[in-house]
Amino acid sequence: MPLQVGEPAPDFNLTDAHGNLVSLSDFRGKRVILYFYPRDNTPGCTTEACNFRDAYDKFQTQGIVVLGVSTDNQTSHAKFITKYDLPFPLLSDPDGTLSQHYGSYGLKKMMGKEYNGIYRNTFVIDTNGIIEKIYLNVKPSVHIAQILKDLGLE
Repeated sequence: MPLQVGEPAPDFNLTDAHGNLVSLSDFRGKRVILYFYPRDNTPGCTTEACNFRDAYDKFQTQGIVVLGVSTDNQTSHAKFITKYDLPFPLLSDPDGTLSQHYGSYGLKKMMGKEYNGIYRNTFVIDTNGIIEKIYLNVKPSVHIAQILKDLGLE
């Protein structure tokens, strides 16, 4: 059954681009935007990451943490962060386990081929670790504006 608003967000222990272990529980007391994206350095994912980057100060002033998750490895994340000057951590979920817990991993189709991959979903988690908002199959170009509006930051 998919996660619902009002449920506890599944905790995790994933590594960031520098090999540091990051857990959702590390951020208890802060709101967290946890966004799942398919791949570093692809057009849609780059747009989404750069839009989070460009709005980052608005999130920071409210004490909101932004975390990106994909199946890419630490090296790929480090290059992506450097190339686009991303100010927030990207976490590596190599086998898609966390993404599955969040209903953000499964069968996809592209150009007639089927494969397993990450769905572009975002979860806003409140200060107590409860899911506050869920955005499914987001469009990278307009997604951040919607989050800013919904969180009263625009």
